[in-house]
Amino acid sequence: MLSDGDVVLRPIRLRDQRTWREVNRRNRDWLRPWEATIPPPTPSGPITHRPTYRQMVRHLRSEANAGRMLPFVIEYQGRLVGQLTVAGITWGSMCSGHIGYWVDEAVAGRGVMPTAVALVTDHCFRTVGLHRIEVCIRPENRPSRRVVEKLGFREEGLRPRYLHIDGAWRDHLVFALTAEEVPEGLLARWQRARSRQTTDNGSAPSGRSAPWNPQNTPGNPA
Repeated sequence: MLSDGDVVLRPIRLRDQRTWREVNRRNRDWLRPWEATIPPPTPSGPITHRPTYRQMVRHLRSEANAGRMLPFVIEYQGRLVGQLTVAGITWGSMCSGHIGYWVDEAVAGRGVMPTAVALVTDHCFRTVGLHRIEVCIRPENRPSRRVVEKLGFREEGLRPRYLHIDGAWRDHLVFALTAEEVPEGLLARWQRARSRQTTDNGSAPSGRSAPWNPQNTPGNPA
């Protein structure tokens, strides 16, 4: 379990199904434009279907046990409000992974997602031993881009037609961070930035975080 104040990341469980489904149902319109979809089958390709919740959790657990994924749910003030997954973990000479996430619209703009991303990035660098973390976001998803911009991820370029999102192949911008860039920890840097903004503005920082959906993570907005 990873935590900072009201934000907690913990492993996803089968018994989260009812709450997870309720949050997803309530946020359908909020999540749909950014959700990963399955492209139509080709004549020679297999026919695939969106997994059930139980199939999703079993797949995530299997990938986690194989060292290829870190699946979490996000809790805020004690209730489930989203999901964050570190997927595509590669070892050897790369030591890299990419983050995907989604969050309940009701808590967007409260710093939940930047805090969650900072927590898991520090965990990946300091505990897991990864060297690079990547986040890919559709160019038109400005609110989600603000999440990584607030945290200081570098924009590295465009990947044309990178993921099948909302029924079509969509371009994505690549944002990345390496362990050397945050020797003090990403969470500490984010906390300092929020503290400065609060001091400068005389109030708590704001700014909505809209959804974003990554590869291998069903329903993933920021």
